[in-house]
Amino acid sequence: MSKQARFVPALGAVLFAVVGLSACGGISGNAVVQVGGSSITKDTFNHWMSVASASTAGTVPGQTAPKPVVPEPPNYTACIAHLAATSPKPAKGQSAPPTAQLKSQCEQQYKSLQQEVLGFLISSEWVLGEASSLGVKVTDAEVKKQFEKIKSTQFPKAAEFEKFLASSGQTVSDLLLRVKLNMLSTKIQQKIVKTKSTPTQAQIEKYYNENKQRFGAPEKRNLEIILTKTEAAAKKAKQEVESGKSFASVAKHSSIDPTSKANGGLLPGVIKGQEEKALDTAVFSAKANVLSGPVKTPFGYYIFEVKSVTAGSQQTLAQSQASIKAQLTAQNQQTALGKFVKEFKKKWMGKTECRSGYVVADCKEYKAPKTPALPTGAGTAVPQTSTPPQTTKVPVTPTKK
Repeated sequence: MSKQARFVPALGAVLFAVVGLSACGGISGNAVVQVGGSSITKDTFNHWMSVASASTAGTVPGQTAPKPVVPEPPNYTACIAHLAATSPKPAKGQSAPPTAQLKSQCEQQYKSLQQEVLGFLISSEWVLGEASSLGVKVTDAEVKKQFEKIKSTQFPKAAEFEKFLASSGQTVSDLLLRVKLNMLSTKIQQKIVKTKSTPTQAQIEKYYNENKQRFGAPEKRNLEIILTKTEAAAKKAKQEVESGKSFASVAKHSSIDPTSKANGGLLPGVIKGQEEKALDTAVFSAKANVLSGPVKTPFGYYIFEVKSVTAGSQQTLAQSQASIKAQLTAQNQQTALGKFVKEFKKKWMGKTECRSGYVVADCKEYKAPKTPALPTGAGTAVPQTSTPPQTTKVPVTPTKK
C-alpha cells in the first residue's frame, strides 16, 4: 500500500470539509450544497475533485505519473485530449477511439468522482454539525500532536512528505483538518456508547440462566464401536469380542463405519446429542467397560463399549460474570451505535440541500423560490437584495482508494 493511501483514507471514511457560513434559507450563490447554516462552495468542490483525480491517476513503474485532469462538463475538452494523448496506440490496422467514446469515458469519470466528492463533503458536514450539537471538541494542541505522530510514522524524511503533498494536491491544513475530524468522530462514538453500553446485573443474570450451556463443558465419552448391516452380523461380532478377540481386530473385518474402523473401532469425545438418537440414548445410559448392543439405527446395528467418561463441568455465575459483561457491553455498543447512525442520517439528510446538477443520495434537490409576478403597470426595475456573505475557505482532504 502506498504512503498516500495509508495516510489519507478513502472518500467518505474521513470526516472533515471546507465550509462557510451562509445566509439562512436556501443555497447561496457560490455554493453547490447547503447543510443547515453551512454551505459547500463550488471552489471547495473543485478543489476536492482535483484531489480525487490525483488519487485515481495511474502510474507506470519507472515513469513519471501524468498530471491528473479533472473531467469538466459539459464538453470535457481537456479530459478528451488527455485520454487521447495517454491511451495506448491502436494495434496495426485498428483506428484510435472516436471522440464520442472518449467523451463518454470522461462523463463516467466525472459522475464517479462527483458522487464520491459530494458524498464525502456532505458526510463531513454532518459530523462537524453533530460534534457541535453534542459539545464534542478537540484542541489544536491535540490535533497537532496526533498529526506529527502520523507524519513521523508514514514519512520519516521531510522530502517524502513534501513529495506526498505535491503529488496529492493537498496541504498541511488539509491533513490537520483530517486528523481533527477523525478525532471528533472517535469522540462522538465514545460519547454515544458510554452511557448506553454497560449491562445491569439483572441482564447479566438473565443471560447466564438462558445460556448456561455456553459456560460449561458437557460430559464426554470415549467409545469403541462396530457398525454392521444386519443384526445377525452385529451379534456375531459381539460374540467374537466376548470370546477374547481384540475389539480392534473384530472392527477391522466386521465394521462398515470407515472412520472408526480405521482407528480400531475407537470413537473419542462423544457428547450427548451428537450421535443418532437410539445410539445416543444407549451410550449415555451404559456403564463403562461393559460391551453393549446390538442397537438398531437407520445406519445399521451397533455394538459398543464405553471405555472412559470425562465428567462435565459448569461455571458459576460469579465465574462467568466478567465474560458475560464484556459480551453484553459489546452488543449494547453495537445497538446504540446502530440506532445513533440511523437517527443521525435522518436528521442531517433533512437539513441538506443540493443544487441541481450536484444532487446525490444524501440530499434533496434545492428548489429556488419563485419570483413573485409584478403587478400590471409596474416598472421593470426589481429591488435588489443584499449579496449573501462570502464563505471562508478552509481546505480539506478526500482521496480515493
